Amino acid sequence: MVMSRLRGGAEDVRSRVGGQVLGLVAGPRGPERHERIFVAAGERWFADDRPIRRVHADMSMFVGGMRALLLQSLHPLAMAGVAGHSDYRHDPWGRLQRTSLFLAATTFGPTEEAERAVARVRGIHRRVHGTAPDGRAYAASDPHLLGWVHVAEVDSFLTAYQRYGNGAALTPAQRDAYVADTAQVATKLGVIDPPRTEAELVKRLAEYRPELTGTPQARQAARYLLLRAPLPVAARLPYGALASAAVGLMPVWTRWPLRLPYLPAAEATVGRLAGWGVLAGIRWATRPPAPASHHGTDG
Repeated sequence: MVMSRLRGGAEDVRSRVGGQVLGLVAGPRGPERHERIFVAAGERWFADDRPIRRVHADMSMFVGGMRALLLQSLHPLAMAGVAGHSDYRHDPWGRLQRTSLFLAATTFGPTEEAERAVARVRGIHRRVHGTAPDGRAYAASDPHLLGWVHVAEVDSFLTAYQRYGNGAALTPAQRDAYVADTAQVATKLGVIDPPRTEAELVKRLAEYRPELTGTPQARQAARYLLLRAPLPVAARLPYGALASAAVGLMPVWTRWPLRLPYLPAAEATVGRLAGWGVLAGIRWATRPPAPASHHGTDG
């Protein structure tokens, strides 16, 4: 009976923590959206064995998502759009929930749900336009700017999965297939000729490099994301580990523009172990409950 009570207590903790994590990512309408995306019948854009499903279902997306936000902020026009039209300081989790909903709908949802998600994002993009602090006009619907946001996300999700994914890393062929999968969604969003292989992704990132710089807006956003996000006390340590893991995956050339630390020895040891540890905890907390055991009593 003692062991049964211990298992029951651990399951209660797991369920409570898992619910908090999923609530943070999916929002208050999480269960309803889960039914609409994962349970509803219908054709999907991607078959079960496609790499995009493997990567986007993995908890390494927590790290990849943070890295993507840091990397995207280095484009002054993309950052101006976020600063001018996103309430990320007052509602940071709302942005996370909208992004996770889009990724879930387009990766796992029925075709109709995926198309609605794309139409919703395109509608938002049409309303996001203005003038950056350097005087240049920007528009979120600009295919070139959309292309930057896309390649920064794909590179970040892939990099995080290769480092922190649960299971074997993707092979070169699987990495090419992942980039090709994401290109299908990018095209529907308005990206022109997105990369379709890993080599094309690397080349496209290099082509954007001359446009990237660390602006005051980007550095403020990085400080907020890494150090000032509103969190309950119990979540600060694991969040810090995720933030450290994301910074550890950033290219060296991005560190000074964003004023990020560069400690290669610590990142390769303590930082990596901390990232693995917190992701293992999230996986434990969010896994489906174990079936009830009927093997009698424990002493």
